Amino acid sequence: MEARAEARYIRTSPQKARLVVDLIRGQRAGDAINILRTTNKRIAPSVEKVLRSAIANAENRSNDVDVDKLFVTEAYVNEGPRMKRVRPAPMGRAYRYQRRLAHIIVMVGDRVVVGDRHAGDRNAGDRNAGDKN
Repeated sequence: MEARAEARYIRTSPQKARLVVDLIRGQRAGDAINILRTTNKRIAPSVEKVLRSAIANAENRSNDVDVDKLFVTEAYVNEGPRMKRVRPAPMGRAYRYQRRLAHIIVMVGDRVVVGDRHAGDRNAGDRNAGDKN
């Protein structure tokens, strides 16, 4: 059971948003909220809002989901469109700069996906788990 939430056109650079999103990837949903609350970055409340929305989406999708057992299965930041701006420069010239926008995507699920197997499954995909030879 997975649920997804995204916030688009957030006024921050994707590079700065990735610093915060990398902290919560793979964490339990409750732990991720605590991490975001104590993170001293301007984008942290926006990421927390997206995470809470993903949790609410999971609850609305099915009634038998246990919120305490949800993990952040995927969390990533994509680059949005750039706003081109002009800044006055010496001698009548102008310097161009870009204001970057970000799209933040968070997915929550029952278990953490590691590669092609789930971390919740014991010895998943590992046929010879007991053999050392």
